Amino acid sequence: MDIVSTREILLDAKKNKYAVPAFNIHNLETMQAVLEGAWEMKSPIIIAATPGTVNYAGMDYLVAMAKVGANRYSIPIALHLDHCPDVDFLKKCIIAGFKSVMIDASLKDYEDNIRITKDVVDFAHKYDVTVEAELGTVGGQEDERVVDNKDALLTDPNRALDFVKRTNVDSLAIAIGTAHGVYKLEPKLDFERLKKINEIIDVPLILHGASGVPAESVKKSIELGICKINISTELKIPFANSVKKYFEENPTANDPRKYLTPGKESAKKVVMNKIEICGSNNRA
Repeated sequence: MDIVSTREILLDAKKNKYAVPAFNIHNLETMQAVLEGAWEMKSPIIIAATPGTVNYAGMDYLVAMAKVGANRYSIPIALHLDHCPDVDFLKKCIIAGFKSVMIDASLKDYEDNIRITKDVVDFAHKYDVTVEAELGTVGGQEDERVVDNKDALLTDPNRALDFVKRTNVDSLAIAIGTAHGVYKLEPKLDFERLKKINEIIDVPLILHGASGVPAESVKKSIELGICKINISTELKIPFANSVKKYFEENPTANDPRKYLTPGKESAKKVVMNKIEICGSNNRA
């Protein structure tokens, strides 16, 4: 198999009322954790990489690693560019082999967001690449993108309908009260807003900032139309903690194979747990 776009993955999730998790990876070990966990759970999976990760790991390396995973595991695997505000960079990722991209012009004014998103959609569809956009503003930090929670804006349902019609975007990330990063208090999601958006919009809906959101809230959001759940922080923290613990117990250690393995195993457990919460297990 080869890596795929998110089109069929998310349309099946929408039809059958489950969600597919998208995990932000950063290196070989985190990608392995995601793929091995998804394979064991027989789940379709979305590997997400921010522009910062692409610059760190290498565009060609990430595509090659994802292709190796797709060839090794007979499950649908999508490689997705997450939260990219740079159109030129995004187009380079498409040409390099990414099958799914997110253009993030949510910090622009509404008409500029539409114009930029439509330009990306027109380009991406020539390569059979799916496009995700964001309407409304999710608070917190993702790479260099920082939005104070007081400046976060919830998605307006009627604007969302207009946005989808005018851009022909494949999926839409909406703001209903989540935030990127670590929550200080339990987030309060606006389920009525989500329900209204799902009633009038046909494309799959995406929930960003899901790390730390209680499982019951995630499940309810899926019942009300969310088809993709983005997870980043909740993967990084267990990985880092396991590596730290290894060094505490083995202060003279210097073999990356030894100290990265417990990090990978901890991340894999998170992957399998999130797949179960999303209900994507045995959907591959």
